Amino acid sequence: MRQLALAAHVRENKGKGAVRKLRENNQLPAIFYGPATEPIMLTVDYPELTRITSQGKGENVILDLQIKSDHGEETRKAMLKELMVDPVNGACLHADFYEISMDKEIFVDIPVTLVNTPIGVTEGDGFLQTIRRELSVSCLPDKLIDSLEIDVSKLEIGDSIHIRDIEFPAGIACSEEGHLTVAVVSAPGGGIEEEEEELEEGIEEETETSEEATEEESKEEKKGGEH
Repeated sequence: MRQLALAAHVRENKGKGAVRKLRENNQLPAIFYGPATEPIMLTVDYPELTRITSQGKGENVILDLQIKSDHGEETRKAMLKELMVDPVNGACLHADFYEISMDKEIFVDIPVTLVNTPIGVTEGDGFLQTIRRELSVSCLPDKLIDSLEIDVSKLEIGDSIHIRDIEFPAGIACSEEGHLTVAVVSAPGGGIEEEEEELEEGIEEETETSEEATEEESKEEKKGGEH
């Protein structure tokens, strides 16, 4: 995983008026926080952040956050924890940066990319169904990858790939249960079998629970900070 630099400035002015002026000048309000770090209000360059997130293929990008203030400049390791986006026009409204340590494990979700065409599709007219598009993993920051590629070329109709079947890169461990399904090749017109449908319902329940837990964690982490 590449590590990219992003300049940031300590922000003193609060309120909607100040934030509106920042956005008019292509600046984005942000906050930096962590387990042992008091929240710091920042501004970052909007076009530069957009360029960096595009290079990093999403939010799992490690940054050298170069924080400038009246007292000088210091560089802190961080990840983009959350990017708030306007649901109407898609414009970024606010960024959350979370401090990390290069010698401590991080817990993130990485995208799953299915590569090649299954035998069951090319020779049996089946179709490939993705069950999980992301997997939760733990690793040291320098072991983080943009996405996990899984070869599905050998799958025939009725075959599936479970988490236990995946060979993860060195230094990366999946925190989800091994029996869970990632992809399946279904028969023509058959759709996902009942057991897979039940599994998908289970995924939705897990996701809702995870989102609720994340919201609570975020509230605790950002006490004292501005959003």
